[in-house]
Amino acid sequence: MSGTSMDGIDAVLVDLSADFPLLLNTHLHPWPESVRHQLRQAAQGELFNMDAFAQLDAEVGVVLAEAALQVIGNYADPTEIRAIGSHGQTLAHNPNAHVGYSLQIGDPNVIAEHTGIATVADFRGRDIAAGGQGAPLVPAFHQAVFHHPAENRVILNIGGIANLTGLPANGSMISGFDTGPGNCLMDVWVDQHLGQRFDHNGDYARQGHSQPALLNGLLADEYFERLPPKSTGTDYFSLTWLQKCLSDEDFAPEDVQAALLQLTAQSIAQAIERHYPETNRILACGGGIHNGFLMTTLAQYLHCPIDSTANHGAHPDWVEAMAFAWLAQQHLHHCPGNAPGVTGAGGARVLGALYPAT
Repeated sequence: MSGTSMDGIDAVLVDLSADFPLLLNTHLHPWPESVRHQLRQAAQGELFNMDAFAQLDAEVGVVLAEAALQVIGNYADPTEIRAIGSHGQTLAHNPNAHVGYSLQIGDPNVIAEHTGIATVADFRGRDIAAGGQGAPLVPAFHQAVFHHPAENRVILNIGGIANLTGLPANGSMISGFDTGPGNCLMDVWVDQHLGQRFDHNGDYARQGHSQPALLNGLLADEYFERLPPKSTGTDYFSLTWLQKCLSDEDFAPEDVQAALLQLTAQSIAQAIERHYPETNRILACGGGIHNGFLMTTLAQYLHCPIDSTANHGAHPDWVEAMAFAWLAQQHLHHCPGNAPGVTGAGGARVLGALYPAT
């Protein structure tokens, strides 16, 4: 799994034979800088020719195959691995277009050939074809591993984009949606001004003061008021979007960073309050959980306790990668992987396509 922040490839080796997934090994695989640069260009909508795009698709497949082989390492023989579940790298996501689409690259043919392991990929397309948002796709996995019969829970994933999963204690239909920016805007802003890939512990945001006019302008985007099902991506909440919001105002860079952190915290908290007012506990995962200032700020806006998923059996850094291993297993078992109550699809669907080992 490589998320919208493109900070690396999360590779996990998972035993799914028991009721609760057993995480056997993990590996954070870096993107080669040249590939990462091209991915960022493509995700920001900078056009390049079709040959370059096809080459990038194949190169990403090679890197994803390397990540899979690294996490297997000496821990297991590749012949013991039933399948690789590859999400690929999202470059564009617009399920609300005249004909909806979601584009992930990383050629699964290349992955299967380089690893000798069957590969399941292209998880989002079938849900979109069925009228869904194609995202978020992790809620079905959240239900399988985090549901509790005595608590109404919300699972919060703060990646490049932040998303929620509502898990009612009574086992009724789950729901979920993307709340908006997670780390993505903070990452691109601190990269532009300090040359850092992310704002370590929110230190840059701490230096600034969130200007009310700026924050209110950011929160005024219609996406935050739109009712679920809904999903978004970094092709929407991009540096271009931010610059339009800044307009001709001359804000100090650190004040913008402070406002972006507040935007993430408040949009998440408002979404929980609006859609899940009876929540007893929030379980958080994703890279944003390591931003201490963000998590402290978020907690101030919440009406219930927030825990790390680490306290409930799954390390927060690896939950999403584990979910795509689980989705690959669902495909192999011909079982649905989407949650129609989340995505708005016309029904449950088996997700993904299989690329055999030979």
